[in-house]
Amino acid sequence: MSQYKTLFDLGGRTAMVTGGARGIGFAIADALSELVADVLITDIEQEPGRHAAESLAGRGGRVAFHPHDVTDETAWEQACQAMQAQFGGFDILVNNAGIETASLFAQCEVEDFERVMRINVTGSFLGIKHAMRVMTGGSGAIVNLSSVAGIIGTPAHGAYHSSKGAVRSMTKAAAVESAALGLGIRVNSVHPAIVRTDMGDAFLSDFVRLGLAESEEAARTQFEAVHPMGFGAVEDVACAVAYLASDAAKWVNGAELVVDGGFTAQ
Repeated sequence: MSQYKTLFDLGGRTAMVTGGARGIGFAIADALSELVADVLITDIEQEPGRHAAESLAGRGGRVAFHPHDVTDETAWEQACQAMQAQFGGFDILVNNAGIETASLFAQCEVEDFERVMRINVTGSFLGIKHAMRVMTGGSGAIVNLSSVAGIIGTPAHGAYHSSKGAVRSMTKAAAVESAALGLGIRVNSVHPAIVRTDMGDAFLSDFVRLGLAESEEAARTQFEAVHPMGFGAVEDVACAVAYLASDAAKWVNGAELVVDGGFTAQ
């Protein structure tokens, strides 16, 4: 008989959460730590990152911070080395670091499009690449933060949609390859809709700036109406990630877990 409670326990596991200084990333680091994983928070913003790690001290597993530009391959090598030095291993990677930019297609600058792709897509690719090189033990888990934007379209966010669609497809390719090679590393993606964070608020503000809504309140009302259960919270996403990282999801590979209050079900 399965011991269901122990399947969700991350004790003895080590995890890296990119972009973990705030928002969804911080909530994920908090959840994994409370489930007794040792967590390395990485972020390009060093002071918020250190503060995030310090604030989780004593919550469960050990927590540390490492500065990290996810677009830099050397930085990924150093982050993996930091995992080994801090915790002696690498079991879970959460590719959370990402940005969003708002622009109509006809006005989007190539530089802005490429920056979104570099952080959201190249950053996730490098994470998968280097995690697969160093994860051992036959029970690794990679969770990529995509979005409902990787499944459907909305106006004024073409670069973001393109990046999250790429993360979605890349997740499936990595999952199938890992299984074919017998690496024992599961790769899955999580797809939130609008969550109450600074990025979520900026998404609504951008609709006003681009003339697609009369006010932020109008934009909020418009988008909340298409979320049958209302907007989500960071904890909703963190719980989904924690499940995919755990042995409770040991036969879940290449899946896209949508966390959107019913948005895409309509």
